[in-house]
Amino acid sequence: MNVALAVILAGALHAVWNALAKGAADPWAAFALIGLGQTAAVAPLLVSGSAPDTAAWPWLGASSAVHLVYMGLLLKAYELGDFSQVYPLARGSAPLIVTLAAAAALGELPSPAQATGIAAVCAGLAGLAFAGPDARAPREPRAVAAALLTGAAIASYTMLDGVGVRAAGGAVSYTAWLFGLEGPATVVAVLALRGTGTLTGLRPREWAAGLSGALIAISAYGIVLWAQTRGALASVAALRETGVVWAAVIGAVFFSERLGPRRIAAACVVAAGAVLITAR
Repeated sequence: MNVALAVILAGALHAVWNALAKGAADPWAAFALIGLGQTAAVAPLLVSGSAPDTAAWPWLGASSAVHLVYMGLLLKAYELGDFSQVYPLARGSAPLIVTLAAAAALGELPSPAQATGIAAVCAGLAGLAFAGPDARAPREPRAVAAALLTGAAIASYTMLDGVGVRAAGGAVSYTAWLFGLEGPATVVAVLALRGTGTLTGLRPREWAAGLSGALIAISAYGIVLWAQTRGALASVAALRETGVVWAAVIGAVFFSERLGPRRIAAACVVAAGAVLITAR
């Protein structure tokens, strides 16, 4: 499959599993179920497959820790704000941070098209941060702050995994061990914070949604890790965030969120900027 198309698919899948988490009656339980599902899904690969090269393990450990922080920030952001506002803010800010970090740390300066994309992302983020579904809608600055912190966490683990997967000797083994570490840690963290009763009394529908979300999450990020072995980190990170358009549609259709023309336009600007960042 073409790398660009694969990453666009990954962005759509990511929007879907985030929508499942946002729509859960108890998002904490949903994240615990996703962690359980991730653990179960990769267990056969951990037993039968080869481990990543030794050089990848520091990156795996650091990324797993940042993923836990990311999960906590994402939960808080979804508690405070609309899906159609929080998701584009978090996802749209990540490629901007990755691009700037790559320029500062690695000397990868953006081309004119990429610079235009960065400006577009900034403009779209400003629109999402300060425009409600309509002119009279209230703003939630805490949701904006949590979403932007989530974006910083996304950028951090993107950089860590971009280096780690290249050192691992294969995307499959790196993906398996990343979720093999992250899945159990997520479950333990949720149960430690919310108690063992978090997973009791859940309906079959909730179990199905959580476990389905785990498979979708693994597929989405596995594609991204594979793409990072074949393309520039900033380009992959940016193209992945075309999923913000899907998030806007999901928010309107499934969560009955009043997007309004401002949020729709802002989400599209973020997506367009993300695509421009991939240009050379």
